[in-house]
Amino acid sequence: MEIPAAKTRRREFLTFLVLAFGIWPVVAVGVVGGYGFLVWMYQIVFGPPGPPGG
Repeated sequence: MEIPAAKTRRREFLTFLVLAFGIWPVVAVGVVGGYGFLVWMYQIVFGPPGPPGG
């Protein structure tokens, strides 16, 4: 039993929309936010970048 091409195309388009406007923006915000959090924690422990104070 073969699925009609129009139904397959519609399903692929809906999948694309979910990925492009739903999942990937959330992943991108999570990655950038996670990196920012890591840098923030690193600077809390080791101090801000720059020449050593003395």
